[in-house]
Amino acid sequence: TIPNDPQSPFVTSGIRLGTPAVTTRGMKEEDMKQIAAAIRLTIGDFDQNRDKVQSIVEGLCDGHPIYSEGIK
Repeated sequence: TIPNDPQSPFVTSGIRLGTPAVTTRGMKEEDMKQIAAAIRLTIGDFDQNRDKVQSIVEGLCDGHPIYSEGIK
């Protein structure tokens, strides 16, 4: 459940985002704001915003690699 959400968990009433992948990569609150912006652009008009969304996602992934020392 989501705190203060008047809807039952069985009713689709919004977007739920899991953060383990975000925190595992070392991302913080400001990074989540960028993720939210990318989602907003995608929902609004993906075709119009494709390049901007790609830039945001690539920037986040490049700035927070999964394996910072590489795979050995």
